[in-house]
Amino acid sequence: MQDVCLKLYAKMRSVRDALAGDERGQDLIEYALVVAIIALAAVTGMSSVATAITGAFTKIGQTLTTYTTS
Repeated sequence: MQDVCLKLYAKMRSVRDALAGDERGQDLIEYALVVAIIALAAVTGMSSVATAITGAFTKIGQTLTTYTTS
C-alpha cells in the first residue's frame, strides 16, 4: 500500500511540476483582460456617440418637418 501511495505521490508531483512550468495560459488571461478593457471602453464611448447621433437625427427630423409643413 505504501508503494502505491508513493507512486501516486510521485506522479502527482510530476504533473504539478509540468503544469507549473507551462505559462501559455498566462498569455491567454492577459489577452482576455485587454479585450475586456477595450470592450468596456467601447461600451462607454458608444453611449455618448449614441446620444450625439440621436440629437443629430432629431435636428434633421425637425428641419424636415419644418420644410414639409410650410
